[in-house]
Amino acid sequence: MERPISARSARSESVWAATQKMPRCGRLLINAYADVCVVGGGIAGLTTAYLLSKEGKSVILLDDGKLAGGMTQATTAHLSNEIDDGFVEMERWHGAAKTRLAIESHGAAIDCIERIATELAVDCEFHRLDGYLFLAPEHDERLIDDELAAARRCGFTNAEKLPRAPLDYDTGPCIRYPHQARFHPLKYLAALTRAVKSQGGRIYANSHVDAIEGGPTARIDVGRHTVRAGAVVVATNTPFNDLVAVHTKQAPYMTYAIGARVPTSSVTDALYWDTHEPYHYVRLERVASNPQSDGRGAHDLLIVGGEDHKTGQADDADQRHARLETWARARFPMIEDVEFHWGGQCLETVDGLAFIGRNPLDKDNVYIVTGDSGMGITHGTIAGMLLTDLILGRTNPWAELYDPARKTPAAAGRFLHEAANMAVQYTDWLTSGEVDSADEVLPASGAILRSGLTKVAVYRDAGGAVHAMSAVCPHLGCIVRWNPAESTWDCPCHGSRFSAYGELINGPANSDLEPIDT
Repeated sequence: MERPISARSARSESVWAATQKMPRCGRLLINAYADVCVVGGGIAGLTTAYLLSKEGKSVILLDDGKLAGGMTQATTAHLSNEIDDGFVEMERWHGAAKTRLAIESHGAAIDCIERIATELAVDCEFHRLDGYLFLAPEHDERLIDDELAAARRCGFTNAEKLPRAPLDYDTGPCIRYPHQARFHPLKYLAALTRAVKSQGGRIYANSHVDAIEGGPTARIDVGRHTVRAGAVVVATNTPFNDLVAVHTKQAPYMTYAIGARVPTSSVTDALYWDTHEPYHYVRLERVASNPQSDGRGAHDLLIVGGEDHKTGQADDADQRHARLETWARARFPMIEDVEFHWGGQCLETVDGLAFIGRNPLDKDNVYIVTGDSGMGITHGTIAGMLLTDLILGRTNPWAELYDPARKTPAAAGRFLHEAANMAVQYTDWLTSGEVDSADEVLPASGAILRSGLTKVAVYRDAGGAVHAMSAVCPHLGCIVRWNPAESTWDCPCHGSRFSAYGELINGPANSDLEPIDT
């Protein structure tokens, strides 16, 4: 590797995955019925299952891998109601009144996490702190002034401008957003899992859902078995049961993070964001002393993220991690080792808010949650609260705001830009392959080659064996691309991702890349 990383760091392993294991759950081996079937075991699915089971509903939760094994474990877990896309844009897209609702909903999500953590007596390291938005060097102070004015118009009345953020270098003017929070997401979700089970919920991992059919009683096909339910919630990061209605209104982006060891209390504990494009985001994670690991005692981990790009449209993740480290070391000279590096995928909606509610063009008892827009933990918690109300027939003030069928005329320009980018990716069908023969593919790497009228994804494993599969994404036929840092095949159109061997990792595709006999 070009970057200096600790010997104990796994390739693309997040801080959370390395420091907390989720409870084990067996696979579905029988036909079953429940009031609600939740598909997806991340923050949205587990929160929904917990809140519904607490209300007395019988719940079955299905995940096709391990719980919280998808994008939830890739989060940097900023708990914030400072909206990711900024208040100037949010006000332009939604107006001040609806943006106020968005602020309130994200604040309520943070309160909900705090309340559940207290109810379950779980030490998930929940801690209230301030958040600071500071200027990138290339930006004028007026950007901060405009953002603060928009925030206050939209109801964030206690936001304030300060001369600098509380860091050891001069950040320049910033905005302080009080009452934000941080926590350890997998410790929290492990407690939610146990609570769902204690409330009668049934959780099955390694149980791939093949198809969903709504109706008076929804049908969920899981291999040779069937779950029937009064309602079904698809909380799989991006819905595999929706072909185009939602996927044209959101775009997949890869984002990257590093976890760097710093001396305890050497960095002020807060959330930080800059105004760079794409922006950097920073937080601390407290690490207890563990002499058995390296003998160096307690320390903090500085988690730094950024360097976003469209999924499948860049292959320089190692350089992006290196740039994150360079940026961080220039501002935080107390950094010792970079112990973790990882990447994750965000689904950016055209108007900055998630899609939570009834699935468009589907039966009324089929619900979805998608479009995390860089705020997956709070959006996922909002989903649990909102979907619980919808399924129970209760009024919720956020229902219209997050309706998956909504249209946002003010975001039409962003929609057209993303649609054009998506369409251009299909020209890969017309190009030649990256290699002419599988013999050119190096060990532990992949490449695309042309075979007549189609394209083949070829992976050569570390032992030299060649594995060939169709390069055509089974979702809507885009050509996948090799991601060398993650060792995955990524679809540049809608964000489906597959392992080096073609196994499905992330939708909206719902099946593996088709193997080809070499």
